[in-house]
Amino acid sequence: MTQRTYIIAEAGVNHDGSPKRALQLIDLAADCGADAVKFQLFIPELLVTASARTAQYQAENLADHHVSQRDMLRTLTLPAGSMATLSRACEQRGIDFLCTPFDLPSLRELLATTTMRYLKLASGEVTHGPLLLAAAQSPLPVILSTGMSNLDEISAALSILHHGMSHAAGNPDPAAAFTPAMRASLSGRVTLLHCVSQYPAPFESLNLRSIPTLASEFGLPVGYSDHSPGITAAVAAVAMGACMIEKHLTYDTNAHGPDHKASLDGASFRQMVQAIRLTESAAGDGVKKCQPQEKDTRNIARRSVVAAMPVRRGELFSAENLVCKRPAGGISPNHYWQLLGKPARRDYEADMPLDPDELAA
Repeated sequence: MTQRTYIIAEAGVNHDGSPKRALQLIDLAADCGADAVKFQLFIPELLVTASARTAQYQAENLADHHVSQRDMLRTLTLPAGSMATLSRACEQRGIDFLCTPFDLPSLRELLATTTMRYLKLASGEVTHGPLLLAAAQSPLPVILSTGMSNLDEISAALSILHHGMSHAAGNPDPAAAFTPAMRASLSGRVTLLHCVSQYPAPFESLNLRSIPTLASEFGLPVGYSDHSPGITAAVAAVAMGACMIEKHLTYDTNAHGPDHKASLDGASFRQMVQAIRLTESAAGDGVKKCQPQEKDTRNIARRSVVAAMPVRRGELFSAENLVCKRPAGGISPNHYWQLLGKPARRDYEADMPLDPDELAA
């Protein structure tokens, strides 16, 4: 059966702090055919120190290139209670509501006031043990982005998630080896997203072959969070087995804000969804066989063993009087050598296909 890719429209903070724009992004995501739209919830004072600078990509995309990270985040927060409103709006539009928490109070608010299919954790939280543990203790399956991470860091994060999901006593041990038992217990409860945390991410940095690597290493479903320009990498990731695609969506790629330039507008996002659905259809089930649509072509393009010239009954078949020609339907050319030196059972005119009983002992 063809795998259906779960497509997440990452609205993130592209609402610029406007509740009205956040609602518009829900409508845009639904109209584009996304399965889910995702926001972010954080308390700036719990997320960054007062002196934390913005990342280079953030500074370049902001109107004020010198604003602190905390001050930037304050402009990107929505009023209290907004996530509950957005969750209800998603339900009305028939699209899943998702939201990434960046601190424990935000996580508790989301669990108490919204309806989510998954709990998504950002790449920066791969080493944030307390948040990983709290997320694992929630009833929701977890999607974990793995940007900036190596396999050891991902293994440590999964060990913490396993500790929380199994309700084990005591504190988790991030250094615990990732075992087959952990893999089995996390199956169906954790999805990894390959990711490159640069906005936009250059194509030469994407390393899409990490998708099957992660799947092989951890035995868990693997998707792709794409920050590269355009739709090419997202579609290629699906062809490589990604079960989820997350891509930023914006109302204007030229707007000031940290993520707009690494986002797709509505027309491009819709094109990506359509290309992914076609790629799913093209991927098939992996069983190499003649497709129903090929059968007519197979009959025309393949060959049968035929008489190269008139052959009389009792005459021995030879390389001179046999030839392989289209169409199929007679004796397959793979049996050509079995015929050589055998006496013909009947008369043949040139171009006549040989009877199947010529192969009988």
